[in-house]
Amino acid sequence: MKIIALSRKEAQDILTNKIYLLVVFVQVFIILGAFGLAIVTSIATDPALLDSYGITSNLKVGVDAEINKSSMADYLQDEKFTIIYYNTTEEATKYLGKGLVAVVGSSPQGDIVVLSDNSNVFYTVVSQKINDAVTKYKQAKKLESAGLNQSTIDIIQKPVVLSEININQDKKAQIALDSSYFVELMYGFIVPFILLLPFFMASNIVTDSIVGERERKTFEVLLMAPLTSSMVILGKIIPILSFSMLQSLAWILLLDLLKVPICNPVILFFILLFVGLGFIGVGIIISMLVDSTKEANSAITLALVFATFILFVPLFINAPYFETIFNFIPTVLMVKISSTPIVENELILYSIPTILLSSVIFFLSVRYFRHERAIRL
Repeated sequence: MKIIALSRKEAQDILTNKIYLLVVFVQVFIILGAFGLAIVTSIATDPALLDSYGITSNLKVGVDAEINKSSMADYLQDEKFTIIYYNTTEEATKYLGKGLVAVVGSSPQGDIVVLSDNSNVFYTVVSQKINDAVTKYKQAKKLESAGLNQSTIDIIQKPVVLSEININQDKKAQIALDSSYFVELMYGFIVPFILLLPFFMASNIVTDSIVGERERKTFEVLLMAPLTSSMVILGKIIPILSFSMLQSLAWILLLDLLKVPICNPVILFFILLFVGLGFIGVGIIISMLVDSTKEANSAITLALVFATFILFVPLFINAPYFETIFNFIPTVLMVKISSTPIVENELILYSIPTILLSSVIFFLSVRYFRHERAIRL
């Protein structure tokens, strides 16, 4: 009952903290912004998606009179660009970046000259599509010089189209965007980042809670209460950890509404529980080492920067020699667990170091709290 009373008091303090509520609200915008950025980036870097959404037809490419007379203009149109004709390359260049994403002209030696607006958000895809058109044009010229007619050239240049037969469509994951880049970006970084956001904030809250008690001169009163050190710690962290877990659940539901389904949420919650205990343990230790909220905020910020480096850098490193070590990183585990419906047993084993390390950090924080309590009393 004493733990429940203390937990209720801590929960009320959290829910009446306007900054905390504002941060929770901001997290929603972070999630929506990250999702929107992943959508836009995926479309902007995928030629097939640009074509399917009709964006390519809004991209204008200028060509001069010589290109207009050649088959190069046809290859550009095959790439679904809108072609604007000019008398000379110089005339077209005046409009580069002012309506034209690229200019394709010819040099006096008869070579193809391509000028692109590299400030355009679709620059990468535009360059790829124009390069494809140039490659087809050069290939056609070589085949033509070998004596082949245009119909034969068209047959050679058209790749074999495979018919795709989809089975078990009812079991297919309904992802927001059918793009490998989008899936890699969402599950490879954004999902673990979103799910860990509440626990980053949890370490801050527990630090503010303990240091705040000290600044308000109520910490000693709390220590003199008929509660053991473990009961004090539990009373403070239960609402913080519970709110963090509820936030993660809410973000999983939000991602599901955005058509980014999260697999194996129960296993994820199990890992997040121990990761949360680790973050909270770090917050308790820091709160025992500092004397003011300002120092606590600085120290916890440094700790979170270091933790972010350890947790997220491995997601962007492709190093086979370190793959075994990276498999023990919580974020790497979260990526693998959240993105596949079938979890291999070895993934569960990989979570053991996270469980042990978090438990040790939390245990040390309780012992340190008990030591500081003995000194103060």
